[in-house]
Amino acid sequence: MSVDVIKRLVLFVILCLLQVLVLNHFHLFGVATPLLYVYFVVTFRRNYPKWAMLLWSFALGLLIDTFSNTPGLVTSSLTLLAFVQPFLLELFVPHDAAEDMECSLKSLGNLRYFWLAGIMTLLYCIVFFSLETFGFFDFLHWLLCVFCSFVLTLLLVFILEEFRFSQKI
Repeated sequence: MSVDVIKRLVLFVILCLLQVLVLNHFHLFGVATPLLYVYFVVTFRRNYPKWAMLLWSFALGLLIDTFSNTPGLVTSSLTLLAFVQPFLLELFVPHDAAEDMECSLKSLGNLRYFWLAGIMTLLYCIVFFSLETFGFFDFLHWLLCVFCSFVLTLLLVFILEEFRFSQKI
């Protein structure tokens, strides 16, 4: 088993447990829910096998759905995010970057990483809350949920990435 697979498995377990045991119980002002497991998809390396990205994301989504009682909601949203991640990553990767470049604050820089993580988090929040409400009857509440969860999740992603960057993990 390679070191990358072991690191990915540890991140998988940590994010799943953190989300299910802690973060699912936070609903700031009734609208903002931290969805930190998005970080798992953001951190895939460049040219990581697409089938493996989809499989990892599907498994993480399925596990979170099982423990959160949201059948298929996280799984479908996270799998879609894993599908578009390579295309979004290519928009922000420098042209002279290595083929197996790690997607991190250190390798992309502050601004590029902010935009990549921001777009991916916003896309995830839009899909997640659209599937959750399954309609736009209360558009302002939906918009508030998307925006507040996006900001909270992006903040947590940066905190986690800063911690990882300072620990050189």
